[in-house]
Amino acid sequence: MPDDEAFPVPESPKIDTSVPHSARIWNYWLGGRDNYPVDREAGDGFARVFPGIERLARASRHFLSRAVRHLAGEAGIRQFLDVGTGLPTVDNTHEVAQRVAPESRVVYVDNDPLVLVHAHALLTGTPQGATSFIDADLRDPEAILAAAGRTLDLTRPVALVLMQITGHVHDTAEAHALVRRLMAGLPSGSYLAFNDSSDTSAANLEATRRYNESGAAPYHLRSPAELAGFFDGLEPVEPGVVPIARWRPEVDPSAIVDVDAWGGVAIKP
Repeated sequence: MPDDEAFPVPESPKIDTSVPHSARIWNYWLGGRDNYPVDREAGDGFARVFPGIERLARASRHFLSRAVRHLAGEAGIRQFLDVGTGLPTVDNTHEVAQRVAPESRVVYVDNDPLVLVHAHALLTGTPQGATSFIDADLRDPEAILAAAGRTLDLTRPVALVLMQITGHVHDTAEAHALVRRLMAGLPSGSYLAFNDSSDTSAANLEATRRYNESGAAPYHLRSPAELAGFFDGLEPVEPGVVPIARWRPEVDPSAIVDVDAWGGVAIKP
């Protein structure tokens, strides 16, 4: 159960509905209700320029589910550190992991007080396992690891989950270094489960450029090679770093529709 003494529930934040909010827009694209007119307007504007964004959002969520099922099942991982979790929706990390292994322990990390309030209210785990929350930023790996160690045993393998979050770090070298620092704090046998949007669509690039001018927190697209660089020093599991719809798909390969996002799962030697 959540350790609210270690991770106190944040007070309900003052919600600014005058500026688009990335977590609320993503929630809107996934069909959720935790969004406001300004978010729907921004989301619709993005989709008019890049109609594939809603499919990309759904594909990212499906990739998360497949990756976590693999980790909790075939790989036998029982600890998960999900950084940049966003607003709760269906098949959150702890739900997928604890369906496979009820004793799984999951720590969510976000630096958005709105996300944390929703997470405390909605993300509750099994009695056998644990679900906790950290108010921290991806740019502070040491703080994340120190707080995660209150719930997770960092001497045993952990799956680091990073889904559609590293684009918030503008500099690619810095983003790579942040992920390396997080993985450095985890033992051999730990995993990275990662995906992020790619710069492989002119429409996505243009929609993102306009989004970044809206006043929302900017996002930066990267090339497939730059996204593959997040796995440097790790050993990718099959099929490697690929367009996310092609990572262990659960549909006939002929039915796959690619989206502009790449990802994979890899183990730390």
